[in-house]
Amino acid sequence: MQTSLRFQITAVIALLAFLPNLVVTVVVGPRLPGVTLAVWIGLVALLSGMIAWLLSGVLLRPLLRLHAEVEEGDFGVLQSDDPTEIRALRVAFAGLLARLGTEQGRRNAFMATLVHDLKTPLIATGHLVHSLTHFDLTPTQKAEISDNLLAENRRLLTLVSQMADAHRFERDDVRLDPHPTDLRSLLERVAGRQTVAADHQLALQVQGAGQAVVDAAVLERAVTNLTDNALRYAQHRVVLSVTAQGLEICDDGPGLSAALDDLAQPFNSQPALIAGQHYTAGTAGLGLFIARRIAEAHGGSLSYARSAAPHALSIFTLHLPEVVLDAPAAAPDQPAPERSAL
Repeated sequence: MQTSLRFQITAVIALLAFLPNLVVTVVVGPRLPGVTLAVWIGLVALLSGMIAWLLSGVLLRPLLRLHAEVEEGDFGVLQSDDPTEIRALRVAFAGLLARLGTEQGRRNAFMATLVHDLKTPLIATGHLVHSLTHFDLTPTQKAEISDNLLAENRRLLTLVSQMADAHRFERDDVRLDPHPTDLRSLLERVAGRQTVAADHQLALQVQGAGQAVVDAAVLERAVTNLTDNALRYAQHRVVLSVTAQGLEICDDGPGLSAALDDLAQPFNSQPALIAGQHYTAGTAGLGLFIARRIAEAHGGSLSYARSAAPHALSIFTLHLPEVVLDAPAAAPDQPAPERSAL
């Protein structure tokens, strides 16, 4: 049978008070009548128990009060007679409650993402399939609908992949397998897979060259996320560069409307405005959050800067440690080599 902490403390205090008296009583016991001795021992035991019960209540009063406040859900106010341990418990409980609130908010935002953002491409796909099966279409129309179906499917897969990555990177350390990597080749691979640039007549250029010890596959994912964002908002061009600080993704779009730390949050429950475009809860910062976590896993960071007008540019930098730039092959007065996606 489990006993309460107050009963245990009462028993300890009572024994500490009763045992010395019992020893003294036994020592002088032969001089006293047996009845008197028994009555005396009983009175000492009763008095010790009463005093122990009162003292245990005083000692446990802050803990019992905290227990009642936790049940009511209001335990953030520090009491003047709280000992250090109770104060530490209050702070720990408050921190736990805050984390639980954050997790609940992210869960709600995650569900909002599933309901809203996944529903949109699924509905569009359903309409396109219905058109293919119920209408008499020309070959050109069928080809156009097929292209739209593939586009919606890519959009759906991209969103699901980003949500899975954000969920994993939020809770687990990013596992890396670093090797010496040609950073220019990494940027060229990212640029080579981009079809948006050609579709929207955007110039996608690669500049600079260098080496670093990184996990190429994981870092490529971060660069792809930032490049996709840049191409989405750019007006004329996007430049991917290798610099002494790391990798830069630069575009001439309108830029971020809020601080990077506010936007690079997974499953944010609040709608966001990025580069003049409204985003619903859940999707606004997935790509930025993943890129930042990957940079941090490499011992670096993700930063954002906006250059001055009249040629204002948005510059995202994936800071990497120990980037070794390659010696330029061209003369100093010649322009840096560029690779255009057009």
